[in-house]
Amino acid sequence: MSDRYGDIFSGHPHTAKRTVSQVVAEPELVVEDAASGFCGAVVGFDRSYDGDFVKLADARGAVRLFALREAAFLIDGKPVTLVRPAKSAPGKPARSASGSTRVEGVRAKVAAPSRIWVEGVHDAALVERVWGHDLRVEGVVVEHLEGLDNLAARLAEFGPGPGRRVGVLVDHLVTGSKETHLTAGLGEFVLVTGHPFVDVWQAVKPAAVGIPEWPRVPRDEDWKTGVCTRLGWDTPQDGWRRVYSAVNSFRDLEAPLLGAVERLIDFVTEPGEQF
Repeated sequence: MSDRYGDIFSGHPHTAKRTVSQVVAEPELVVEDAASGFCGAVVGFDRSYDGDFVKLADARGAVRLFALREAAFLIDGKPVTLVRPAKSAPGKPARSASGSTRVEGVRAKVAAPSRIWVEGVHDAALVERVWGHDLRVEGVVVEHLEGLDNLAARLAEFGPGPGRRVGVLVDHLVTGSKETHLTAGLGEFVLVTGHPFVDVWQAVKPAAVGIPEWPRVPRDEDWKTGVCTRLGWDTPQDGWRRVYSAVNSFRDLEAPLLGAVERLIDFVTEPGEQF
């Protein structure tokens, strides 16, 4: 006769501990976030003070970040725990976020005399995010001006010359703009490059941030505040967290910013010009 109560020593089915498989989050692996139902392919990762995150892109190009927690995702309806892929195998050249070959085990160089200057903290953070490895290899320091209006005074104090060059990255560098007038005729040892966007946030591809496009904000309105209002972001601080977290490599940035920064790095590291 069958036991109608089952095996009382086997544990209640609702209290028994689940075994959840670990799956390596390889690029293009399609998973579903169990909590929100968002389904997308793995396109990158991020790490912050509160842990590791995976970046998923859905079929429409929307990108969102999700914490790498246990049993947080579904594959074919089954819960899984995603883990980051192992580092590149020995012998395969790893790439930095800028796409250059990563130099392993390099010691930080003494800062070279030449400098790259950017307008603000956000510009500096994005340059470090993508080109930080390259700049450390070359010993190039990136400093922010706290506004382009300070450029003339900073140049007078710095004294550019042979072996002491300055590259300047400028937002909204378009014909007839205030920025163009402030950066004209600075001499052969100063190179100014820039991008056409009102703010460096716009140099991050909308798809990377998970939006269809950057909103249009009237000139008489603070741009960052206007963007956050139109996108439903709480504050500019919240907006910056979203923008910064969206950038994992050069692929997340628009071409004008990429070209501008690469030209500055070439300029300040030209052979024979650093020392």
